[in-house]
Amino acid sequence: MLSPGLHHVTAIAGPAQRNLDFYTRLLGLRLVKKTVNFDDPGTYHFYFGDEAGSPGTILTFFPWPHAAPGRSGIGETFETQFRVPEAAIGYWTHRFVTHGVAHEAPGKRFGQTVLAFKDPDGMRLALVGTPGLVGDKAWPGGGVPDEFAIRGFHGVSLLLEKTDRTAAILTDVFGYAHAGDEDSVARYRSNASGPGTIIDLRQAGGFLPARLGAGSVHHIAFRAKDDEAQAAMAAKLARDHGMRVTEQKDRNYFRSVYFREPGGVLFEIATDVPGFSVDEPIASLGHQLKLPKSLESLRGEIEARLPALAIP
Repeated sequence: MLSPGLHHVTAIAGPAQRNLDFYTRLLGLRLVKKTVNFDDPGTYHFYFGDEAGSPGTILTFFPWPHAAPGRSGIGETFETQFRVPEAAIGYWTHRFVTHGVAHEAPGKRFGQTVLAFKDPDGMRLALVGTPGLVGDKAWPGGGVPDEFAIRGFHGVSLLLEKTDRTAAILTDVFGYAHAGDEDSVARYRSNASGPGTIIDLRQAGGFLPARLGAGSVHHIAFRAKDDEAQAAMAAKLARDHGMRVTEQKDRNYFRSVYFREPGGVLFEIATDVPGFSVDEPIASLGHQLKLPKSLESLRGEIEARLPALAIP
């Protein structure tokens, strides 16, 4: 019963066009899917990732134009980290300076060079220089040279009051292993290869709780190969860790269950199947607004409510 790592990260943004431009035009990610929030169909749901929308590369957003800024604090995903080739940090530093992106000076974490920055809504992000990535396939249509392009997630950092029960779930349910400590951060690593294998637990007692808003991560999702693997994880969470797990929800491109882990962060377990090519070919992913069957009869009304977009 092992998870190969992260499936996706979902966050809240402000204006849709600004969000779209930053992640496609500046970071060079592909718009893999343009759909709506199934619970609030007057709002877009963007999926950004690699060419095929592979698990471990997908960052998704609910863009609400008038969303108030979130507040950082305990019980949140503090930072979302992408992998780039080791030699790419200089390129990205120059790119951020040129485009006025708020960023820190490159520094070292767990022996790797890290460039921390923020998106226009204040979401905390980082690029992590990672060896052995030059041969990995990157999205060729993002305007970033292949040798510098993002190759999916490195991982995420969680800010927690206490970390012991969260760590127990990572190791016992998802198959992560403790990979070291640095200052107040404990690192956990999936034994799988590929993107999205790192979870950093940052213990910081006494802080105010986080407040969701623009720039906040809503939830993080771990991979399950299929429904059977997902059900096994959910059963173990309930039986051995006392977690209350939701019923399965069909998200068209994966099937999901959710639970609030002991530190307060919303976790999801998402199946790898059926994937993002289930309703449009890989060559044209993200070109059209896709709706679930339950909303297709309302397409005209939904399209009239959504803001117009200039797609890169």
